[in-house]
Amino acid sequence: MLPRRPVLLGLAALLANPARANESAAAWRELASGGAVVAIRHGRTSGQAGDPPGFKLEDCSTQRGLTEQGRQESVALGERFRANNVKVDLVLSSQWCRCLDTARLAFGRAEPWPALNNVFGNSSREPAQNAETRKRIRAWTGPGTLVLVSHGSIISPLTGAYPVEGEVIVLRPDPEKSLRVVGRIKPGE
Repeated sequence: MLPRRPVLLGLAALLANPARANESAAAWRELASGGAVVAIRHGRTSGQAGDPPGFKLEDCSTQRGLTEQGRQESVALGERFRANNVKVDLVLSSQWCRCLDTARLAFGRAEPWPALNNVFGNSSREPAQNAETRKRIRAWTGPGTLVLVSHGSIISPLTGAYPVEGEVIVLRPDPEKSLRVVGRIKPGE
């Protein structure tokens, strides 16, 4: 009975907030229609910002990693994509281990892409990475979904929204703004 409790709590939260439930349902419908882009902030970590001093990109033990809850939520996210008939064509990820782990746990694969790398503490790279990511999103035509797993420091400037860990932001290219947020899905929704 205990494994169902988080699901029941998530359901209770959605029932208590019908607007949130409607936004989440609309986001899943948008994804199932094909050709969308999703920006996912890596799964739950210790909650601190950044990484320890002297961390090494090629050594996961020196970085802030996913918690057990973050790992479970990442697996559950992939299950929700499949349950909602969302076809995923390409999964791109920051080279940080917490992003790669999120992508691989959810989708079984990830292609590291430096444009999605964290700029926390070094924002000088943000404009170039943002431009490269926008260009990739504008070029996406599907037919399935393009998944981008990254960090709040990358996703927020792209979308105007600051996602919680594990949150999905559903995007469509927009000729006037280059990106349009069409929905958000919080962990557990």
